[in-house]
Amino acid sequence: MAIGRTLPVGLSPPYLCATRSSGAYMTLSMHQASVPVFVQGLKGLKGVLTKAAAQVEAKGWDADALLKARLFPDMFPLLRQVQIATDFAKGCCARLAGQEVPAWDDVETSFAELIARIDRAIAYVEGLDPAAFAGAEDRDITLTRRGETSVVKGLAYFQGQAQPNFFFHLTTAYAILRHNGVEVGKRDYLGMA
Repeated sequence: MAIGRTLPVGLSPPYLCATRSSGAYMTLSMHQASVPVFVQGLKGLKGVLTKAAAQVEAKGWDADALLKARLFPDMFPLLRQVQIATDFAKGCCARLAGQEVPAWDDVETSFAELIARIDRAIAYVEGLDPAAFAGAEDRDITLTRRGETSVVKGLAYFQGQAQPNFFFHLTTAYAILRHNGVEVGKRDYLGMA
């Protein structure tokens, strides 16, 4: 983006990029900014859980103990970290698309069930109509947490709440596995292994 250029009306800097040769602007829709990012993160999470399950089997580890492992006593266990990561992916995309957030019971108790939940979340966010995200950056998003209701715009919700929380729980799940000896690396986390 050239310094001193006036931005076209209705476009905000995080969703613009300029080509080096022409300086022409290219917009990025909220669908493009959210769905592929959540899908890549979920696929990475699925990969590390798949490797963890294989290592539990091969090394004779206690799967239940690993699923209940925490980084610190006041933090959620691995099982809940995965559930929350999928909740943020489906919840954010549903809200941005103007849909009701699907309610899923948190009943998973095994690696296989967590992996199935991730597959379900991927299928859900990929199944949303990209056209439904039109205008999502300015859409009012109503959130209720701990009995308090707040309203934020879609862009602020995505950038300041949903995406950071998603990555927090994704990273924490990875860290729990790594801390407990599961042999995974950065490429696994990134979904590139």
